[in-house]
Formats: sequence, C-alpha cells, structure tokens
Amino acid sequence: MEKGQGRWTRLLRRGIALFLATVTVWVLSLTADIGAAAETFRTLAESPTFVSAALRAELGDLPAEDQGLTGWQKLILGQSPSLSAGIGRGETGGDEEAAEEVEGEPDDPEDPENLPEVTAAPEDIVGKTLLPVNGDGYDAAQGVYIENRPGLALDVAALAEAQLTLSLPEEGPQVLIVHTHGSEAYTPDGGDTYVATGECRTTDTTKSVVRVGDEIAKVLTEMGLTVVHDTGLYDYPEYNGAYDRSLAAVENWLAQYPSIQVVLDVHRDALIGADGTVYKPITTINGEKCAQVMLVMGSNALYDHPNWLENLSLAVKVQKEMNTLWPTLARPIGLRENRYNQQTAPGAMLVEIGSHGNTLQEALAAARMFARALGAVLLEYQ
Repeated sequence: MEKGQGRWTRLLRRGIALFLATVTVWVLSLTADIGAAAETFRTLAESPTFVSAALRAELGDLPAEDQGLTGWQKLILGQSPSLSAGIGRGETGGDEEAAEEVEGEPDDPEDPENLPEVTAAPEDIVGKTLLPVNGDGYDAAQGVYIENRPGLALDVAALAEAQLTLSLPEEGPQVLIVHTHGSEAYTPDGGDTYVATGECRTTDTTKSVVRVGDEIAKVLTEMGLTVVHDTGLYDYPEYNGAYDRSLAAVENWLAQYPSIQVVLDVHRDALIGADGTVYKPITTINGEKCAQVMLVMGSNALYDHPNWLENLSLAVKVQKEMNTLWPTLARPIGLRENRYNQQTAPGAMLVEIGSHGNTLQEALAAARMFARALGAVLLEYQ
C-alpha cells in the first residue's frame, strides 16, 4: 500500500509541475511581445536538436555559429560541466552555481527491498573513444589538446614545460579529494546496483563518484602521498548551490590543514543524443575496459582566478603523463569560463571519470590509471 501511495505521490507532484510549467508559458505569451513568445516556443520545440548539437560540441564537431546559447538552451545543458562550460553565472557568492544546475527536488528513492542483487547495463548504450581527429578547434602541443572555449591566449608548450610553484610539504595532508556532485553515479551493472535518487544518482556512496574518489585516494596513498577524502554530499537533497557548499567545505579543510596544496573535485560526465541515445566514453587498456578521463579547468574569463594558469599547467602535465602511459585514456582538456572553485589551491582540478553511461567498474579502472598518472606528477613536487 505504501509503495502504491509513493507512486501516486510522484505522479501528482509531476502533474503539478507540468501544470505550473504550462501556466508559466501561457503567462509569458500574454506578457511578452509576439516575437519573443514565438522565439521561446520555437526554442523549446527545437530542444532535441540543440541537445544533439551540444553532444557534437563535446566531440569537437560543432560549427561556430551554433555556439550562441539562449537562456532556455542553457538550462537544457543539464549535468555536464564540460557541456555547460562558458555559461554565465549569477552573482550569488562563492563560486556561483552555473545555469545547468537546475534540477529541482530529487525523485523519491526506490524501495531498497525491491532492488535487484544483479542487473545488466542496457545494450543500447553506445561506447565511443573520444579523441581529437585533428587539431581543428583545439590549442595543442606535445600531444596535449585543450578545447579553449573562452578563447583565451594559450601557449600549451610553455604550460607543459613551466616550473610550478607547487610544493608538497612532508608533514600533513597534501591532497584533498572532494565531490561537489557526490550523488553522481553510473549505469547499474552486475552487482553494482543502488537505490536511485535521480537519473544515475544515488546517496549510496559505495556506488557513486565518492567510491571513485576512494579508489583515487587509495592509489595516491600507496604511492606515498597523504590524502584527505571528503565524502560529503553537497548536491543532495538540494542540487542548486552545490558549488557554494563544496567551496565552504574546501575552505574549512584548508583552514584545518594548510599543508593541502592539491584539491581534486571528482565528477562524472553525462552524454545523451537528441534521440535519447546514451553515450559513454570508453577505451580498452591492457585488455580491460575502462572509462575515459577528462580534466575540466577553470579560467579568469568571468571571475577573479589569479592562479588559473598554474592550475592549467598542472593539468597539462598530468595529461601528458596519461598520454605517455595510456594514450587513449584521456579526452582533451576542457578550458572553461567558470572557476569550479579552483581558485582555492595552486593544484586545483576538476576531473570527470567517465559518464553516466559507463559502469562503476569501468570508472574504477579509469580512476586507478588516472591516479597513477597524477601521483607520478605530484611526486616531482614533494
């Protein structure tokens, strides 16, 4: 009976949401001029085409004239920092929340008693190894490609060779791992099932990107680095404001441990085609299927970020190391207009381990490889 009530509650809530959305559009049509209202309806009707264009942008295949975004289109670029890059943020304090972070209240959790012990990932998920075909649309040098969306002047070769001011102390924690969107999860597969709190989201930290952070922390620790892993959820139950909440947490950790020089924000991406096809970045290394890794770096294009080039130089060095060890592991670096709280440390980075179409095991395999490359670079500054 309780399960049936939960279903009716969800239906009622979604019906109310649909009604409110309809009223909003109706009011817009009455209050706006005819041209503006028509443009709004046209944009909404064409949103699947826009999502397809966004996916092509992720693959480096979007014509320049398609890159202008309306307010509605900004909202469509849902969960991916790499897709939503460059979208302006409101002045809300801290590292302001991007427009893509408008999800509303999470769905009702599933009944844990009905959760299958074993499941299989859908067969219609399309795996692709995302690598640049040529240098068009990228700043590149020494095999490192940067998708420079802000259009800032970059010398990738100089970034690769630059001597960092980064210096890891011998005493105290050196690396902080945090998850601004800690409820991000992967496609359930095998025994990796979980109670969902949204589309590929869960508060079960053994099945989300928090588990991926555990794997990174384990490898870095084995390599001799001292790591603090913040396993808190800053995007649940409220998604909006997640970056402000994680910023406050990072600042608290830095106040407690001034020795921390590297702040790693671990996420996963989300890629969906216009027809609803789910894509996953995937490669095979040493006979093992693993997700691909993408470093998403902030800049000073919109907000004060004095150490963005230092952060980017570290990312370039890590990318070079990944390319040397496993040439298909890393997707091109994404340089964005926003900061993603990377102004907090000289070694701050956002890393996306796979996408929601990947399985947890594919993400864990990628996490181990990424951590080895990161650790090899960081040990040079210890």
